[in-house]
Amino acid sequence: MLRLSPNSKIDETHYKQKLNSLKSLQTPKSVKGLSRWLAGVCIIAFIAMFLPWQQNIRSDGELTALSPSDRPQTVETAIAGRIIEWKIREGQQVEAGDTLVRIAEIKEKYFDPNLLLRLQEQVNAKEQSISSKIKKAEALQMQVNALRNGLKLKLEQTENKIIQKKLKVESDSNDVIAAKTNIAVAERQVIMYQNLYDSGLVALTKLESAKIKVQEARAKIVSAENKLNSSRNDLEIEKLNLSTVEAEYLDKIAKSESDRSATLADIYDGEGMLAKSKNELANMTIRNQQYAIVAPQNGYIVKALKNGIGETVKEQEPLLTIMPSDPDKAVALYINAMDVPLLSVGRHVRLQFDGWPAIQFSGWPSVSVGTFGGKVAVIDQVGDQTGKYRVLVTPDKREGDEEWPEELRLGSGVYGWVMLDDVPVYFELWRNLNGFPPTVSAYSKASTGSDTSKSKDKKK
Repeated sequence: MLRLSPNSKIDETHYKQKLNSLKSLQTPKSVKGLSRWLAGVCIIAFIAMFLPWQQNIRSDGELTALSPSDRPQTVETAIAGRIIEWKIREGQQVEAGDTLVRIAEIKEKYFDPNLLLRLQEQVNAKEQSISSKIKKAEALQMQVNALRNGLKLKLEQTENKIIQKKLKVESDSNDVIAAKTNIAVAERQVIMYQNLYDSGLVALTKLESAKIKVQEARAKIVSAENKLNSSRNDLEIEKLNLSTVEAEYLDKIAKSESDRSATLADIYDGEGMLAKSKNELANMTIRNQQYAIVAPQNGYIVKALKNGIGETVKEQEPLLTIMPSDPDKAVALYINAMDVPLLSVGRHVRLQFDGWPAIQFSGWPSVSVGTFGGKVAVIDQVGDQTGKYRVLVTPDKREGDEEWPEELRLGSGVYGWVMLDDVPVYFELWRNLNGFPPTVSAYSKASTGSDTSKSKDKKK
């Protein structure tokens, strides 16, 4: 071994004698080149560590439609029936309102081919019956009014008669008083003629004549009293007639109003039956329209779910699937719950569609080839059964991007990268090695953007 110390140096003579073999060894040129290359690569890698890297969230999904009305739908039958004719074939393009399938009735309640005519006749009969009863009610109302007017006139007549009878009683009372006065006068004349006769001043005939006048006056007072009693009886009779007439007319009015109320009840019952008949007629009219199942919108027939002729279908049973034409396409990406808080509406997304090859540098989207642009349009508030959240992405063409291919069809697979903020490469490597989520600044921007949008919505 060499005895070396900081204070001692290798003797040149000793070096030449003992380490002469080192002079025969030479470093290969290839190793020197490799060393330079490795050094250069390390320098470049070190410099690359400080390059900007755009963070992203990777996810896969499928192509769908942004509007629910543009998504594939099943065409159902509203009523039970039997298929009698197919008007279309699979793959055929149809327009809204085109007849797709015709079905026939299978319920015996609707077998009558003239059922609509029968129901219309029932409606017409009910209307005529109601019209007749309305006229009857009007006639009864007129009768009630006439009876009320008649009662008023009859009461006025009876009251006038009572007034007349009262005057007649008063007149007869005056006659009785006059008759009594005549008797008193006649009796005084008899006394006078009796005194004169006793004095011999008048003849007997004068006295007898005065006595005859007294008898006549007494007869007149009896007649006057009889007339007075008769007038009083007539007055009481008229008063009784007043109560009788009022009772009779009120009874007739009550009977007429009762008949009118019964007629109105029949009218209301008839109107209820008429409404029911009209409801049945309207339902049957709509049911007849359901025999022809039409296309709800423009689209393509994807698949028939029932086959053949004569097959029965139940109510609300799907018959075929239709794909709307020219849908507003969107991409549905399914994001892990951990990454959802980092997203916000309007974030840029890079997409790779199945069947369209692409080379994607997720951190440097500007050098990617074959990808398409998009932006986040909708973020679901509730996750699915697997714990992932659906994010809808709409087209977002930027400089250098191409339009989404027209050949894309709903349901095809998509792989997407939701682009976040720029960070150095070394930070991204450190984050992935430690399993950390993307930067907090991305989260803060996303949350700030969402809060700002919410506040704007509230202000609006």
